[in-house]
Amino acid sequence: MKDMDLTPRLKQILLIMLEDEQIISVKELAARIGVSKRTVQRELEYIGSSLKPYHVTFETKTGVGVWLDGAAEDKRILREQLKGRDNYDVSNREERRKRLILEILKDKGLKKLFYYSSQFQVSEATISTDLEAIEGWLNAQQLSVRRKPGSGISVSGTEESYRRAIRTFIEENMDTRVLREYYEAEEKREDLGSVYGNGMGQILKDDILKRVVSCLEGMNDKRLLTLTDSSHEGLVLHISIAMSRILNHEIIDTKEEWCREIQRDDDYGLARQIVEKLEKEFSIEIPEIETVYICLHLKGAKHQGIEWDGKKAQGMERKELLSLVNEMINAYSKEDAFVLKQDMEFIQGLLAHLQPTFVRLLHDMKISNPVLEDIKQSYPDIYEKSKRAAKVMETWIGKPIPETEVGFLTIHFGAAQVRLDGKKESIRQVFVGIVCASGIGISRLMLSKLEKVFKDRIRMEAYGQKDITPYVASRIDFFISSLPLKQPEADVLYVNPLLNQDDMEKIRQKIFHYERLPQKTHGETRFTMQLEQVNIIAMQIKTILRYMDVFKVSNDITFDALVTAVSERMSPYGDRQIMIWEAIKEREKLGSQIFAEFGFGLLHARTKGVIRPSFAVCMTRDGEAFCDSYFKGIHTVLVMLIPEDDNVKINSEIFGHVSSALIEDYDFLTTILGGGREDIQAALSGCLRSFFQQYLGGIK
Repeated sequence: MKDMDLTPRLKQILLIMLEDEQIISVKELAARIGVSKRTVQRELEYIGSSLKPYHVTFETKTGVGVWLDGAAEDKRILREQLKGRDNYDVSNREERRKRLILEILKDKGLKKLFYYSSQFQVSEATISTDLEAIEGWLNAQQLSVRRKPGSGISVSGTEESYRRAIRTFIEENMDTRVLREYYEAEEKREDLGSVYGNGMGQILKDDILKRVVSCLEGMNDKRLLTLTDSSHEGLVLHISIAMSRILNHEIIDTKEEWCREIQRDDDYGLARQIVEKLEKEFSIEIPEIETVYICLHLKGAKHQGIEWDGKKAQGMERKELLSLVNEMINAYSKEDAFVLKQDMEFIQGLLAHLQPTFVRLLHDMKISNPVLEDIKQSYPDIYEKSKRAAKVMETWIGKPIPETEVGFLTIHFGAAQVRLDGKKESIRQVFVGIVCASGIGISRLMLSKLEKVFKDRIRMEAYGQKDITPYVASRIDFFISSLPLKQPEADVLYVNPLLNQDDMEKIRQKIFHYERLPQKTHGETRFTMQLEQVNIIAMQIKTILRYMDVFKVSNDITFDALVTAVSERMSPYGDRQIMIWEAIKEREKLGSQIFAEFGFGLLHARTKGVIRPSFAVCMTRDGEAFCDSYFKGIHTVLVMLIPEDDNVKINSEIFGHVSSALIEDYDFLTTILGGGREDIQAALSGCLRSFFQQYLGGIK
C-alpha cells in the first residue's frame, strides 16, 4: 500500500472524522482545529485521490456536512496509518525551517506559499518569514529565492550549487535516528509505518527512502559495509534527495569532461553498480551525472578502517601518507613529536580522516564544522599548532586548507594531546553550582541529567538566583544557570533550562578545563564552616519534622479557595497569610504544579509569610479526587514553603531532595499520598535522614 501524501492539517481533519464516525460540518471542523472555514475547504479539495488505496471515500452534502464512507476494517487501517505519521512540533521554528530548506532542495520548482503553509501547518505569513530567514543560508550555497507575485516562489542556481547545498545540509542536519530505527525495525521485521513518519523520512517520502536503503543493504560490497554510520546515512540521504528530484522530472545537465575524468576512478565501478540497482528498483533511467556524484560521495565518505579497493591500505600509497603524517606531526610540535608518533590510535584515526579530506579538497566539496568556533575558543593553542600541520598538507596537495578542515585536524591532534597530557596531569573532581529561580524546580532536572552524563567527575549543588553570595562563588568552580546572575567574580555558563546538545558540549569543555586546575582553598576556617553548616542543616530538618502538618479539605473546593485555606493553615497572622497567598499564586503563574501523572499537586514558594521551613499535606476528606477540573483528578496537594532568611540555600536543598524522592521513590510517594499522619511523618523522617547522610558523606 502506497504512502499517503497529506499535509499535517489534512491528517488532523481525517482523524477527527474517523474518531467521530458521523456527519460533521466544515464549520465545526474548523473550530476544532483552530483555523478558518475557508482553510478547511481548501484542504478538503485535495483529499479524494489520497484515500483510494484505503478503500475509503470522502463524502459531502451541501448544507449538511462531510463524512468518510467505507468498511470498519478499512477505516481502522486508515486511522492507524494516520496516527503513525509525522506530527512534528509546529512551534519549533528551527526544525520547521530546516524542513523547508530540505523541501526546496528536493523540489526547486515553482510553488505557492499556500503549498508550503499546508505542508508545515502554519500561516502563509509565517512561511514568508521563514523564507526570509533561510535565504541567507541558500545564498551562501549560491542559490537565490525568486518571488513571482500571484504565482509563487522558486529557487534558482546551478546544479553544482544544488549539490553543494545538499551536501552541506546533510552534514549540518544528519538525522541518524531515522535510519537507526529503520535498521532495528528491519532486524525485528516490525511494521515500518510509524518509523518513517518522523524527521527527514516524511519530507523525502517514506517510499523513496526505504527503497534506497533496501538497494544499498542488498549490495554485499565491503566498501559499503565499512562506511561509518554517519557516512552511510549521508549517502542514503544524498541518493534519496537525488531520486526524489529525478522522479519529479528535473533534468540534470552533464559535464562531459568531468564525467570522463571521474570514470577512471576506482570507486566509479561501485557507483555504477549502485545506479544500476536504483534503475531496476525505480524502473527509470538515471543520468550519468548521478553516477559521478555518487562516486564523489563514496570517495568523500569515512570508513571504519582505512580501505582502498576493499583491502587494507598498503604499498606506496600508505608509505606516502605515513610520510605526510610524520611531517604534519613534526610541524605540530617538535617537543611532542616522538610520543605522538607512537600513538597508534591517533595515527590510524588521522590516516582514516585524510583520505576523504583529500577528496573534498580536490573536488572543492565544502564541509561544515558546527563546533569550529567552540574549538577555536576552547583549544586556541592546539588550533594554532594544527594550522601549522595543515600548512604541510596544503603544500603536499596543492590546495588551500579551509578553517573547517583545520578544525577537524584540531579534534584529532587534540584527542592525542589529551591522552599525552593526561599522563602528566592530576585530575580532580569539579564543584559545579546549578542555578534556577528558587533552587527547587528546574535545577533538579539539570542535576539529574548531569549526574547521568558526568557521574563522579563533578560534585553539584542547587542554588536559587538570590543565593550566589561572594562566599558561595568562592567555593564553586563554575555555575550553570538559565538566569542572569549579578556576581562578577563568578564563572557562569548560561544554558537552556532543558540542556540541549550544544549546552552539554560547553559543560563538558568547562569540566575538562577545571578538573586540571588546582582545587580551590578556603583557608583555616573551612572545617569550622563545615561544622556550622552541619548544625544548621540538622536544626532545619528537626524544625520541618516537628511542625509538619496534615489536614483535609472539602472535595468541591476550588483552587483559589485551596490556596486561601493553605495560607490560613500555615500562619495565624492575616498579613502573613496574604504574603503566602501571593507567593503561591505568583509561583503558579510560572507553570502549573499539578502533576496528574504522579497523583499530587505541589505548592512551593519562598515567602516572608513563614518564619521556618514548612511542609504540609492537604487531602480531600473522603480520599476521592478534587471536583475542580484544575486539579486534573488528584486528591492530594503538598505544600513546601521556605522563609526569606539566611538559610534559603540550605532549605532549598532539603526540599529539593524531598521533591526528587516524590518522583523517584515509589514507596515514599505512596505513603505520602495515602498514609496517616504518623506514617507520613515517619516517611518524611526517613527521606530527610537520607539527605543528611548524603550531605555528611559529601564533606571533604
